[in-house]
Amino acid sequence: MERIASFCVDHTRLEPGVYLSRRDGDVMTWDVRMKKPNAGEYLSTGSAHTIEHLFATFARNSAVSDGVVYVGPMGCRTGFYLLTQGLTDAQALQLIKDSFRFVADFEGEIPGASEIECGNYRDMDLAAARRDAAAYLKVLEPITHDQMRYAD
Repeated sequence: MERIASFCVDHTRLEPGVYLSRRDGDVMTWDVRMKKPNAGEYLSTGSAHTIEHLFATFARNSAVSDGVVYVGPMGCRTGFYLLTQGLTDAQALQLIKDSFRFVADFEGEIPGASEIECGNYRDMDLAAARRDAAAYLKVLEPITHDQMRYAD
């Protein structure tokens, strides 16, 4: 079998940031990399799950929601994938920055965090999600849309 595109990226060279992972027609997959791969520090499952709920809710309610195809966590717990359609690089980056500001500042009940709405609703950690989002914002703030490619 052929290796999938995400396994062809040299993870030893990745740093936290935002990268275009792949393009499938007009669908763009963004690597929202919060943690350095294989460096020993990962998102806890509670934090990742909470960020997933908040990131997806914010993105799907944003001004560019029609361009949001999917938001989901990476199994390695180092970040998320954001799939967009019809958004420019700048719009995708702004959406990511706005989403993580939303997570960092969020207070209240986590959307979709009930037994009826979620398959593991008890595994949420808002305090950790807020800390992780705030730390990632420090990485995100200086990034510009022309820096969103993997280094060669």
